[in-house]
Amino acid sequence: MTLLADKIKNQALNFGYEKCGIIKISDIDGYKEKLDERIEHIPEAKGFYQSQYRFTNLQDAYPWAKSIVICVREYGKYYIPEHLKGMIAKYYLVDGRKDENSKDFQDSLKFEKYMQDLGFRAETERGFGLVPLRFAAMKAGLGIVRKNNFFYTESGSSVYLEAWLIDKELESIEIPNVRPCSDKCNLCMKACPSASLSKPYTMNPIACVSCVTTFMGRDMANEKYREQIGNWVYGCDVCQDVCPMNKNSWKATEEFPNLQELSEYISLEKILKMDYSFLEEVMQPKFWYIDKSSVWKWKVNAINVMVNNYKEQYREHILYACNDSNSKVREMAEWAIKKLNLQ
Repeated sequence: MTLLADKIKNQALNFGYEKCGIIKISDIDGYKEKLDERIEHIPEAKGFYQSQYRFTNLQDAYPWAKSIVICVREYGKYYIPEHLKGMIAKYYLVDGRKDENSKDFQDSLKFEKYMQDLGFRAETERGFGLVPLRFAAMKAGLGIVRKNNFFYTESGSSVYLEAWLIDKELESIEIPNVRPCSDKCNLCMKACPSASLSKPYTMNPIACVSCVTTFMGRDMANEKYREQIGNWVYGCDVCQDVCPMNKNSWKATEEFPNLQELSEYISLEKILKMDYSFLEEVMQPKFWYIDKSSVWKWKVNAINVMVNNYKEQYREHILYACNDSNSKVREMAEWAIKKLNLQ
C-alpha cells in the first residue's frame, strides 16, 4: 500500500500540486471538538459554524470512503491587475477550482481520472470540499494554520486545498517544515479592519470583511462593519498581506486565463452600470461566493466603497443607481445620497 500511496503523491506533483498527503478518514474525528471550541469562543457565530458539522460524520455520509487524498496548489504565481488590488481579494481573481479554462482546473480533472484509472472510487467537490480542508491538510503534515487562520506551506498562504475521498485505506503523512508564528507577532490581529481576528487562531465570520462582502452582508446600509470594509468590494487580503511569513511570496510570473480582459470591465463606476445579464453570466461564475440570485450585492458593495472613500466623481454614479432595476441597489443609493448629503 505504501507504493500505491507514493504513486498517487508523485502523480499529484506531476500535475502541478505543491504537496500531496493521504490520511485515513478516521483522522478527521477530532474536527468536531475543534468546532465546538470555536463556537464556545465565538457564540454569535454559531449559525455560521453549524454548517461545518457536515464534515464530522463523513463515515456515515460516505460509508464507502476509507481515506482522504489532500493536495496543495500554489496560486501566488499569477499576475494581478493593479487597479483591482485592495478591491477584490487576489485569490478570488485567480481561483481555478471551478474555472474550466484554467490549467489548475484541468490538472485537477486529470489527477482525479488518474486515481479512478487505478481502480479507486474517487470523489470531490470543487468548491468548499467534502472534508474540512485545512484540518485534513494539517493532519497530513502538509503545513500549518497561522494566527490569521490561513493555511501555510513554505510558499506562504497563497495556496488552496483540494481533497478527494477514496475507497482504499492508504496513508502518506509528512512532517511540515514551516516555522510557527512568533509568540510576539500580532500583526494580522492589529491590521484586521473589523477586529474579526480578536485572538490568535480565532476568527469571527460575522465580522470578517471577506464574509460580509461575499455570502453575508445582506443589509449593507445597516451593516455593523460597513465602514471597516473600507475599499473592499469582494473579499479582503489584509491579514495575509501584513503577515511576515508571506513576504516576497507572490511571484506573479504567469497570466491567469481571461483575467486581464475581464479586469477591464471592473471598476466601482463600471460595476454600477453593469447589466444583470453580465453580472449573472460573467461575474457570478467567476466570483461564485455570491450566488446568481444575489448579484445585486456587487452594486451595493460598490456604493459602500464609494461612501467610505468618497470622491466627487462618484456622485453621478450613485445618482444613476437610484434608478437601478433592483430595489436593494436603489435603497443603498438613496441611503448613500442622504449619508453624503448629495441632494
